[in-house]
Amino acid sequence: MTEIRIRAATRGDIAFLVDANAAMALETEDKPLDRERLTRGVTSVFADARRGFYRIAEHEGRPVGCLLVTYEWSDWRDGDWWWIQSVYVMPDARRLGVFRAMYAQVEADARATAGVIGLRLYVEWENERAQRTYAALGMTQEHYHMFARPFVALT
Repeated sequence: MTEIRIRAATRGDIAFLVDANAAMALETEDKPLDRERLTRGVTSVFADARRGFYRIAEHEGRPVGCLLVTYEWSDWRDGDWWWIQSVYVMPDARRLGVFRAMYAQVEADARATAGVIGLRLYVEWENERAQRTYAALGMTQEHYHMFARPFVALT
């Protein structure tokens, strides 16, 4: 069994987080991100805990994956959903259980945190492998479609 260590990200991980986010956007949506803006965005999470937190997965002493957790208040349930976002696993570490380990840690942390009502994430319709992974972890597909009206372009 491959040992994957999950830890809280620190400011020292900003370069890795920026690289991972840029790689994920290029891989999944063929979108090159403005690295200066992305660096400001990642750094902002460390400047204001209300924005969320990052987790880093390490294998053999090096970072191989990351994710961001953000919050959504639910007035219906009187609690916070934790949204899993910006998930990335380095290509050479895929199929080693990196996401599964990160998810397990986030779920344990969420269950141990008062006021957290559950976990959510979004996935592209075409990403069937990820959808199977999420289902295998006990997540179910919601009945919502996502709509957006961006005010800032990514590039």
